Amino acid sequence: MLKTTAFAALLLIAMPPMALAGKYHLGKIATTEDIRARDITILPDGSGLPQGAGTAKEGRTIYAQQCAMCHGFKGEGSGAYPKLVGGRGTLRSANPTLTVGSYWPYATTLWDYIHRAMPPQNPGSLSAHDIYSLAAFILFMNGIIKENDEINAKTLPAVKMPNRDGFIPDPRPDIKVVKPKSPK
Repeated sequence: MLKTTAFAALLLIAMPPMALAGKYHLGKIATTEDIRARDITILPDGSGLPQGAGTAKEGRTIYAQQCAMCHGFKGEGSGAYPKLVGGRGTLRSANPTLTVGSYWPYATTLWDYIHRAMPPQNPGSLSAHDIYSLAAFILFMNGIIKENDEINAKTLPAVKMPNRDGFIPDPRPDIKVVKPKSPK
């Protein structure tokens, strides 16, 4: 009885907005171009990465302006903002430190995350050059690349992250495991 009443109440709450949506012509049907503009997925093999390039040297200034206020000047994190640096060798310990350098399996994930979510007050506002430079600087701070190494759509997928082989595929028989293609 309670479930039926709850469902009826939910239906009554949801019906007016659904009925009014057509009347007020809210929203629009997404066009192919609308969908393409939102299709920003970057795969481990680098598929989807745009043109551009950057080095850690260039990324240092951008990081100081855009990232250090939350993540600390050395990537040490602060308050609600996570560490970006350190943690190698801690994943099997009682207190693992999950950072870009210790946990993330693919460098392309770093580019994708910065592009989608950073800076938090204005996500999506950084140029491809800025993102490549920031990714290079974060990889450099983690000792994964050198300061003058150029990161671009070809070199980023080739970066061997320390935990690349640290994930165990899902063993369930109904889950298809797709291994990423080799870097371009």
